Amino acid sequence: MENVEIAHILGKYADLLEIQGEGLFRVLAYRKAARTLESLSQQVAQLLAEGKDLEELPGIGKSMAGHIQEIIKTGTLKGLKKLRKEIPTTLDELLEIEGLGPKRTKQLYEQLGISSIKELERALDSDKVDSLRGFGQKSVEKIRQAIQNLGKRPKRFKLLDADQLVRPLIEYLRKGGNIEQLEVAGSYRRRMETVGDIDILAASDNPQPVMQRFQSYPEVERVVAAGATRGTVILRSGLQVDLRILPRRSYGSALHYFTGSKAHNVAVRKLGVERGLRVSEYGVFRVPEGKRAEDVGVEEGERIGGAKEEDVFRAVNMDSVPPELREDRGEIQAAQKHKLPDLIVLEDIRGDLHMHSKWTDGNGTIIEMARACKERGYQYCAITDHSKAVRVAGGLSAEDFKRQREEIEDARTKVLGITIFTGCEVDILPDGSLDLPDDVLEQLDVVVAAVHAKMDMTQSEMTKRVLKALAHPAITILAHPTGRLINHREPFAIDLEEIFHAAKRTQVVVELDAQPDRLDLNDLHLFRAREIGVKIAINTDAHSTGQLRFMRYGIDQARRGWLEKRHVLNAMAQPQLEMWLKQRRQRFDKAAAL
Repeated sequence: MENVEIAHILGKYADLLEIQGEGLFRVLAYRKAARTLESLSQQVAQLLAEGKDLEELPGIGKSMAGHIQEIIKTGTLKGLKKLRKEIPTTLDELLEIEGLGPKRTKQLYEQLGISSIKELERALDSDKVDSLRGFGQKSVEKIRQAIQNLGKRPKRFKLLDADQLVRPLIEYLRKGGNIEQLEVAGSYRRRMETVGDIDILAASDNPQPVMQRFQSYPEVERVVAAGATRGTVILRSGLQVDLRILPRRSYGSALHYFTGSKAHNVAVRKLGVERGLRVSEYGVFRVPEGKRAEDVGVEEGERIGGAKEEDVFRAVNMDSVPPELREDRGEIQAAQKHKLPDLIVLEDIRGDLHMHSKWTDGNGTIIEMARACKERGYQYCAITDHSKAVRVAGGLSAEDFKRQREEIEDARTKVLGITIFTGCEVDILPDGSLDLPDDVLEQLDVVVAAVHAKMDMTQSEMTKRVLKALAHPAITILAHPTGRLINHREPFAIDLEEIFHAAKRTQVVVELDAQPDRLDLNDLHLFRAREIGVKIAINTDAHSTGQLRFMRYGIDQARRGWLEKRHVLNAMAQPQLEMWLKQRRQRFDKAAAL
């Protein structure tokens, strides 16, 4: 069983415990454990097989370790099965509705007896819901819209979840032999933030054993199709995986074709037609004289390429386009002019400027987080725990931050070779003011500001709220600017065009939060921020040492947004960043002197 599946069971158990009225401490323990498993780079089942102690993992005690082992052995939890007998299974439907969550679902269930979407729709129509505390007319309309969206939205997997499901399968196929080349294509290869299904391409002269091994993968729940060179399976997680086995002569062109996007492929094929070529999944062919490209057979004409992906680009006189850019958003023209961006890579990152410790809702101490950053080769990190408005995370008061500063100063003497910046994630309150006094903010090296509450404002209200915060001279970084949670919460309404221009004017850096369920900003936002000239910080918002590895998802998103090293704040070396922060501090000092 994969980590993501175990984490899903723990998360579901936490939701049902909360609905049942279990204490918050126990509920949060299961959620923290789920988050820990999602952040692991190694499969927990493998750790157990190697005799490792799960209690060494952040947030995993003796009892939780036992629950994880139970899930691996049985596929579920006794406690979860017991709860399912006590609580209607249809409550799961309500938990999928954006804006409800366990707390509101519990309220609907206990006060109105609502346990399914159909019952909820009837209650909405009879005006029962808006009579409940916390459910106004505005909330009712948002719930109606969320129910409609639920039916339209196809199931898509976060990139992190797809990684955890796909990588073991790829390793399994490779171990079976008979494969010369093997790669995942589609939206997964383009590193889109979510994927609907998985396309795997294999080059082999002996496809039969490869296809047989694919169908017998232990995580396969159902074989949908099983041809000689094409097969489709559904994994236990619900993820559909398609395998295509190809001859070497066509592998490169097929990889290009199945990587997509469709719009990119159409543009490339059009360039081919202009040159008398037919570009397809089978290869690149010269169209016979007197014929049209659409009239020739799949492999008719002189083959001029196809074994390598570069053959496709070379045939139409283009530089090779990185998969992340293949969306027909200008990459074709840039590749023709040899002006593709020098995209940022993980190795360019010099530090992480947004993370949490045990002082609030993190699992690691300040020293543990700093050491983990140092082990990643970083030159600096910033500890940015929540301010007091985020009560569920145990947000810190002004006095707490002063005490934390002392602990950071002590950590600096114990973790050498890395600069540990003081910081905070201060809440932007509904009126646009900040949740900490200026005398605290002025003592911090990095001030990350974010919206965490009252997200149902109109676009005008939210934009004014954030603009007021951006005008505060203490702010260094605007965090997760749209507040979205992928597959769970839509972005709040905000005019990012206005925000970006204000950020440039005030020299506030805008964050790309690399948490796989946020990836906020999205790729289109990043592209626009780049055009305007806004500096971006790619941060993990890590709540444990394991989550520091989420930086790679931020890099994936940044590449899709055409970002280069020069666009990213934390690609600066430590001396340059220190100088930059010093200049920012002068802005605060000047404002205070007025």
